[in-house]
Amino acid sequence: MVSLTPNPSYSLTLRIKLPNQVSRLAAVIEAIAQAGGNLGNIEVIEKSREFIIREISVDAASTEAANSIEAAVRAIKTIEVQSVDDRTFALHRGGKLRVEPKIPLREQDDLAMAYTPGVGRVCVEIAQHPERVYDLTIKGNTVAIVSDGSAVLGLGNLGAAASMPVMEGKAMLFKEFAGLDAFPICLDTQDTEEIIETVKRIAPVFGAVNLEDISAPRCFEIEKRLQADLDIPIFHDDQHGTAIVSLAALTNALKVVGKQIGDIRLVINGAGAAGLSMGRLFRQAGVQQLIICDSKGIIGSDRSDLTEAKKEFAVPQSGSLADAMQGADVFMGVSAPGVVSVEMVRAMAADPIVFAMANPVPEIQPELVAGIAAVMATGRSDYPNQINNVLAFPGVIRGAVDCRAQAITTEMFLAASKAIASLVSETELSADKIVPSVFDRRVAPAVAAAVKEVARAAGIAKK
Repeated sequence: MVSLTPNPSYSLTLRIKLPNQVSRLAAVIEAIAQAGGNLGNIEVIEKSREFIIREISVDAASTEAANSIEAAVRAIKTIEVQSVDDRTFALHRGGKLRVEPKIPLREQDDLAMAYTPGVGRVCVEIAQHPERVYDLTIKGNTVAIVSDGSAVLGLGNLGAAASMPVMEGKAMLFKEFAGLDAFPICLDTQDTEEIIETVKRIAPVFGAVNLEDISAPRCFEIEKRLQADLDIPIFHDDQHGTAIVSLAALTNALKVVGKQIGDIRLVINGAGAAGLSMGRLFRQAGVQQLIICDSKGIIGSDRSDLTEAKKEFAVPQSGSLADAMQGADVFMGVSAPGVVSVEMVRAMAADPIVFAMANPVPEIQPELVAGIAAVMATGRSDYPNQINNVLAFPGVIRGAVDCRAQAITTEMFLAASKAIASLVSETELSADKIVPSVFDRRVAPAVAAAVKEVARAAGIAKK
């Protein structure tokens, strides 16, 4: 495999003191480049006739690469390294969220209305007219981001506390892209019944629940039962967010290569929450020929080790991932780094579409199949066509909360996917542009509008 591209995830800020002489900075830049670093901002912190103190930002490809860059700079004898800060850890220091009041408390009148005694009147109003809780409290704009830490990113079972940085980040995205107030609810239990009961008990505070990083197959039962027991939207982003964005990208990729969704042979590698949910949504969208593989190969009907969720996708064929990819039009990976070879891509049908979405290292590096794959996508931001759930979940939840949908349905997922795909115009569409940018401010409103339209047409919207 080729080396990863240096990126901000492993970036450093080096504060260095160097003689105020010609070429001293050049020596530092050369050392960084030789160590594989990608130079970012350079700032002057202090300057005199004798010395200059600078802060230099550097992107690295890994923790080991960052250590090598630091060592290379420290090895320059005329340079004093005053501090080295991991920029990602610095960003997380103290957490990424805070709670602030929406109204000022400047005088006694404000306090009397916001709190006692005036607040009592509002409490009585809600008790007598329960639906007013949406108008008179934060419930109409809040999302609980619930995790047990059992499947954190691609890192595995790290537990509740270690899942908090992800959930904080998710809350930031909800606020930034959809204006929703979301809060991390990281539960110190991985018992299915306890999770369900806990979410049910905290539900009065929230307008929606986003389940996150809960391992399969428990996540399927948790989502299903919460949706049955509660009258607020329940959305498992690892399942449905990935499926929605992948379908949007597939829709546009097929336009690029001139194929129809009903004619293609599609292979998914990864049979966890994302892979199985993708399979269900793709079938609803018209995919007829679908093979899903797990770590043991094709999910075939001859296997005796399949869970109930996997049995839904069992096919008569058996064999390895390489066998599955023979003649396939589309490969989608939500699995593990490096499991796909160049030969496997060459064995696909003409104009193959490859979505290698394992993060941070994809199933196959894009550089290896340049000129072979007709369309290539990853989960990374430093390559074209990033398949990122942020294109889906803010708008889906925004739309569901705004119309007070009692559930989130497959029809909403299909509508959301269509809305995302439609934002790439015919003139923009190309092999390197099959999804809109995650910073495209049209995305969340378009998705929300599509979700609301479906909810109202289905009669499951209270507003």
